Amino acid sequence: MNILSKWFSPKGLLWASVVVACITIALKTLAWHLTDSVGLLSDAMESVVNLASAIFGLMMVTVAEMPADEDHPYGHHKAEYFSSGFEGILIVVASLGIMWAAAHRIFDPQPLEQVGIGLALSVASSALNGLLAWVMFKAAKAHRSIALEADARHLVTDVWTSAGVVIGIGLVSWTGWLWLDALVAFGVALNILREGWHLIWDASQGLMDEAVEPEVQAQIQQVLEDFSLGHEESWAKHVHVVRFDHVITRKAGQRRFVDMHMHMPADWSLGLAANLRGTVEQSLMKAVPGLRATIQLLPNDVEAHFDDPKDTV
Repeated sequence: MNILSKWFSPKGLLWASVVVACITIALKTLAWHLTDSVGLLSDAMESVVNLASAIFGLMMVTVAEMPADEDHPYGHHKAEYFSSGFEGILIVVASLGIMWAAAHRIFDPQPLEQVGIGLALSVASSALNGLLAWVMFKAAKAHRSIALEADARHLVTDVWTSAGVVIGIGLVSWTGWLWLDALVAFGVALNILREGWHLIWDASQGLMDEAVEPEVQAQIQQVLEDFSLGHEESWAKHVHVVRFDHVITRKAGQRRFVDMHMHMPADWSLGLAANLRGTVEQSLMKAVPGLRATIQLLPNDVEAHFDDPKDTV
C-alpha cells in the first residue's frame, strides 16, 4: 500500500478526522471565548463529539479489519455499526446539552463581543470540516465503510450547524436582538438531534442483518437470470433446467452475503452440479466484489421447507 492509498483508507481518514477535530475544537472554543455566543458554544460542543466519534470509529475500523477466527468465522465487519450507533448517541447527548445552554441564555441574554473574529474562526473550521467530509464520503462509497459514512455525515451536519450559527450571530449584530443567539442554538440542537437519530437507526438495521441495497439485489438477480435462462454462454445448453429460489441477502459492514437454493435435474452428477455452483459463485463475486455466496444444491423435484418450531408446539 503506497502513502496515498494509506491516507485515503478508512483508518487514514479517521486519523485525519481526529486531527481536524482537534483543530476545529481549538478554533471554535476560541471563537466562543471571544464572543460569548451560546451558538458558538454549541458549535464547539459538536466538534468535541466529532473528536470522540472519530477516535471510537478508528477503534471499530481496526476491529472490523481483523481476519475471521474460530470465534468469529464470518469476520468482524459488524464492528463498524457500533461506531455509527455510538456516534449517534453522542450526538443526541450533545443536542440535549445545547438545548439546556440555549434555554438558560434565553432568560439571561448577553451582548456579543468581537463578532468579526469569532465568525472568521467559525468559517475557517467549517471549511476544514467540509473538505474532509467530501473526501470521506467518496472513500466511504469506495470502501463500503459505515464508520466513514457516519463520520462524514456528522461533519456535514457540523458544517450546516456552523452556517446557521454564523447567520444567527450576523442577525444579532444587525438587529440587536440578543435572544436570536439562543434561538439559533436551539435550531442547531434540533438539527443534530435528527442526524443522531438517523445514525442510531442505520446502526440498528445493520446489526439486525438488513438486506443488501436494492441495486446490489438487482445485480444478484441479473446473474441468476443469466444462468437460469441460458444467457450465460458456458451454460446455455442447460437453459430452463436450472432455477434458483429462497434467495436472501444481508450485509455486515463492508461484507455482503447471499444464500440461495439452486435446483437442477436429479440425474446430474455431483461433479457437474458442483462445477456449475462454482461458476455461479464466481459470476456473483465478479458482479458484486466482496460478496460471499452460499448455495445449497437440490434436485428439481425437491422443495425445501422452513417450519418455525413454535408452530409445532
